Amino acid sequence: MIGLNEVALGQTPAGASDLVAGSVTPQLVSKQFKFTEGPAVDRAGNVFFTDQPNNKIWKYSTDGKLSVFLDPAGRANGLYFDQKGNLIACADEKNQLWSISPSGKVTVLLDQLNGRHFNGPNDVWVDPKGGLFFTDPYYQRDYWTRTASELPGQYVYYLGPGQKQPATVEAQLKQPNGIIGTHDGRTLYVADIGGNKTYRYQVGPGGTLTNKQLFVSQGSDGMTLDERGNVYLTGKGVTVYSPAGQQVAHIDVPGDWTANVCFGGKDRKTLFITASEAVYVLPMRVRGGQ
Repeated sequence: MIGLNEVALGQTPAGASDLVAGSVTPQLVSKQFKFTEGPAVDRAGNVFFTDQPNNKIWKYSTDGKLSVFLDPAGRANGLYFDQKGNLIACADEKNQLWSISPSGKVTVLLDQLNGRHFNGPNDVWVDPKGGLFFTDPYYQRDYWTRTASELPGQYVYYLGPGQKQPATVEAQLKQPNGIIGTHDGRTLYVADIGGNKTYRYQVGPGGTLTNKQLFVSQGSDGMTLDERGNVYLTGKGVTVYSPAGQQVAHIDVPGDWTANVCFGGKDRKTLFITASEAVYVLPMRVRGGQ
């Protein structure tokens, strides 16, 4: 098994050599899952990810060890760590937003919106102030009893520190999914996977979003940033765009679908990739931007 700080090196094609440290082919960690999602890195560099159909959250340590962190896990999808070390989880089983302590204790942060169920919180990003931006697309699940949305649309929400209900901050997307913000909290990227586009916003007081700009004409399931401000989009492999929206690299990933990515390892220079039934790692020259 390959650890987050022990990855093989090789030859890299032109176009990715400035980003990837060795071989551009991701290294398989394990292929024992059903559908992997939501990778998130803790302060130590360990990566936590979900196997949603099997209802588990896994931990992949910096020394390459896999272990189950939480089972059952609320059919968790997107994950992100807050500043206190709690794992924020989009708990899709009952359409909730959870905070999971390092010991695995679950606190439900959001259950309903004005008496109606959320569509299904999908991906989440925690801003530097501790506020939560999350996307809420509707994907019908076989473990739900309902068969239709209870809300007027598929929106992006912001839950400020200490708030009990979130504010709607983007209501014009077809199906928002992947979401990530810059380290300074000033810029937010949101992928409209239904519209096959990704947008960039300026973040204002109270999580308000202004200056909406089309970043690229490509949607994404999940996404991350590196220290240079490059944006990593997923779907058919991983496509990397510069802050100006120019494609700078494409990483082919085995399998039909690449769901999400994050930077892990003690030095944050290992790209961790969730792709259907498998997870992969790729050594990078750049660090994560989170």
